[in-house]
Amino acid sequence: MNTVTDKPLYEEASAWEGRDDGPGPEHARWHSVVQPAESPENSIAVLGFASDEGVRRNGGRQGAAAGPAALRTALGSLAIHDDAPRYDAGTVTTQGDDLEGAQSELSDRVEKLIAAGNLAVVLGGGHETAWATHRGAFRATGGPLKIVNLDAHFDLRAEDRATSGTPFLQISEFLAAENSDSDALHHGFDYSVFGISEPNNTRVLFDTAEKLGVETVLDTTLAELTPKEAGDLTAKAVANSNKPVHLTIDLDGLAASVAPGVSAPAGFGVSFDRYRAMATAVAATGKLKLVDVVELNPDFDVDNRTAKAAARLIHDVVDAHVKATK
Repeated sequence: MNTVTDKPLYEEASAWEGRDDGPGPEHARWHSVVQPAESPENSIAVLGFASDEGVRRNGGRQGAAAGPAALRTALGSLAIHDDAPRYDAGTVTTQGDDLEGAQSELSDRVEKLIAAGNLAVVLGGGHETAWATHRGAFRATGGPLKIVNLDAHFDLRAEDRATSGTPFLQISEFLAAENSDSDALHHGFDYSVFGISEPNNTRVLFDTAEKLGVETVLDTTLAELTPKEAGDLTAKAVANSNKPVHLTIDLDGLAASVAPGVSAPAGFGVSFDRYRAMATAVAATGKLKLVDVVELNPDFDVDNRTAKAAARLIHDVVDAHVKATK
């Protein structure tokens, strides 16, 4: 069966350690501000999902289960310039091959966090994380969320069981089942993906995306834009929807020079400044309810390069969200 860690704070005490310049808010860093709380309210709530099973089923490089610990460590010393409370709500861990059980637990935890007024920041884990987090957010908000995915892959694969390549098709099927009596287009499935690698997605995946009305922006298109223009694209996608937002950041869409420690490194990839501009533009709308960061594989990282890049993305998304919702 799946479990949550016994302590709300990650079981390795070193996960939230970092540089200490002195007491007081003027010296605040993540490690000195984050407090353990399984059920926080109206805060930034960090939740881990230690899972490799979806990546294993999808034929990727295993190691993403160690992602939450590495992300906490990388976040620890980053300086904080606001007074928003931050809590660590623990880690859901996939036991053996029981991915479905762990996803059920993750959905329940995310539902409770968002219903209590928190911004849920989920540290994956493979991209199977996103199906479970979206289901929880749907239950908390009472309906589907606008999905903005920064990713080289659609993750719309049709498989007999959940993998890291199936989450968004699972979400679309879930919404169809929940709204079977509705005539609304795609039953509320509202999905935009930025950074798609054409050579790494088959024709059937592009056909599925078109059928489901997915907004698709290629990595080559983003390469021709300035970071601001890329950010404007994601902000426009959010502005065109009246739904709350689920931002999901797959680190394997970044250039491999920036993110070598992922399940499937990018041969082309999107630059960090464009990724950051797109992620923070979404957060700056004030509509963000859920963000998950996935596919960090510390076993293949170089000088913690990928973890540090991911931590900066998380930090800046949270900062933009806090400023937008004051």
